[in-house]
Amino acid sequence: MTSLVELRVLEGPNLYFPRAAIKLTLDVSGLAAASDATALRFATRIGLKNARPGSPESGFRQRFALRAVARLVRAVAGEGGTPRLAVRVRPTSDQHQIVVAFPWAHRERAQEMGRAIGDVLDSLLSTDIEAAVGLAAERVAAAEHGDKPHTITPKVPVVAVTGTNGKTTTSRMIAHIGRADGRLVGWSNTDGIYIDGEMVESGDYSGPSGAGRVLAHPQVQLAVTETARGGILLKGIGVTHNDVSVVTNVSADHLGQQGIDTVDQLAEVKAVVPRITRKSGWAVLNGDDPRVYDMRNVIKAKPWVFSRDADSPAIRETLNAGGRATTVIDGWVSVLTPKSDPDPMIELVDVPMTLAGLSRFNVENTLAAVSASLAIGISRDVVIEGLRTFLPDAEHNPGRMNFFSMGEVSVVMDLAHNEAGLEALMEIMNGVRRPGARLLLGLGVVGDRTDDLIEKLGEIAARDSDVVAIGHKEHYLRGRTTEELEELMRAGAERVGVTGVPAYPTEVAVLAALVGQALPGDVVGLMCHAERQECYDWIAEHGGVPDAPETLAAKVRAAAEQA
Repeated sequence: MTSLVELRVLEGPNLYFPRAAIKLTLDVSGLAAASDATALRFATRIGLKNARPGSPESGFRQRFALRAVARLVRAVAGEGGTPRLAVRVRPTSDQHQIVVAFPWAHRERAQEMGRAIGDVLDSLLSTDIEAAVGLAAERVAAAEHGDKPHTITPKVPVVAVTGTNGKTTTSRMIAHIGRADGRLVGWSNTDGIYIDGEMVESGDYSGPSGAGRVLAHPQVQLAVTETARGGILLKGIGVTHNDVSVVTNVSADHLGQQGIDTVDQLAEVKAVVPRITRKSGWAVLNGDDPRVYDMRNVIKAKPWVFSRDADSPAIRETLNAGGRATTVIDGWVSVLTPKSDPDPMIELVDVPMTLAGLSRFNVENTLAAVSASLAIGISRDVVIEGLRTFLPDAEHNPGRMNFFSMGEVSVVMDLAHNEAGLEALMEIMNGVRRPGARLLLGLGVVGDRTDDLIEKLGEIAARDSDVVAIGHKEHYLRGRTTEELEELMRAGAERVGVTGVPAYPTEVAVLAALVGQALPGDVVGLMCHAERQECYDWIAEHGGVPDAPETLAAKVRAAAEQA
């Protein structure tokens, strides 16, 4: 067994430091099991004073291990020629594994130190501890320096968007508004790299490589980057700073991965984005999400909150602190500044992305996009025009709340990849359902979610729809089998009394099956992740047409009037 479980090079700001860092995942089983005498010899060698290791395998020994490993890193660095080094140490859900991080300026030397730390821990029970530490320091001192970090210092304004839900839609809206301002906008998201509205490379570019490619383009005047949890944890953020940051919300998603097991820990990860916002910039925070609003305590930038509730305490506190806010007053998107009357910009019903005001999430995304666009210096009139012309269709916002009409049946496609996203999809479907009509849902999951989350999605789908069927995502099984996923989704459905949920091999197949049994007035929803274009093509081939904003507004009004 080796004590070094993983060595990861983080190229830019990350969960641990606002600059490039090395992250080590270490197995400290040897230190946990070592005798009191061995643990004390180790503490003495690394200069850890007043050590009280506690009994082997005890909680006290676990805390001693955290302190001792941090001191070990500093000792090896100091004896290897780096007298001052910041170190962060965190426990994990496994009591025998810890995470250690330290900044780096030279790649090869930093990686060699990570490997040397692992070797010292390997030596605890078998060789001379004193000699092992000294040899590790000699290895570090003799190592090649290697490259410096590739973190980019932006030369154009950057808007960085993060959050659990809504970050793609929000970043797309901001990019659209930027283009309406006449700027050549580059933006990166989970779909790919876009330059001036054209996709130049497809793929998930919500990590540092996306920001790097956008900022490397010589003509880009405004960069909009979607920054996901995975990119922050696995590679770090690719830029030294942003000018405006947006945090849409934080909810349960991807838990149990990369050492992030709770929503509070996930919020820490998301907070990296506003933490690196320039002091002269703005951090746009969701005032309705306590974890997001709490990020105001770690930022250097000025706070700009958004909230659907004009009387939110978050708005009052932010204005009192000299910040700004965006909210809804009498149905108008309104901007608030200290000691001034509200500025009513546009009615929600005139913002197509809000789906005639029906979509709670897209109201929040609109408020966030308005805040960020104004914060980056785009004029009020241009922001309004951008909101009017950004549509919930396959051209402007593919895969997010896209509505279609197939005769008298409505179809809505959305990513809906977690609990909050699915509940938002069901909310939208209900908003266009005529009295007596049914909701038919194509349920699908990605394999890297926890068992509990997959079961919960099955429960929500069965509880809130009249007909539910499973549509698999073959390219997103991520180590699971379709049988395993079916079992979990059906277990969730059975909790609310729904049994015998059918399954289909693809998203297109489940869409076809549900549309085939839909009656006039019914609404078919599809959690679409893997076959978006294929589903668009199937709808078109079978006579479906995208809903214009006017069509969708009419559906919403008709459903409300008949309710």
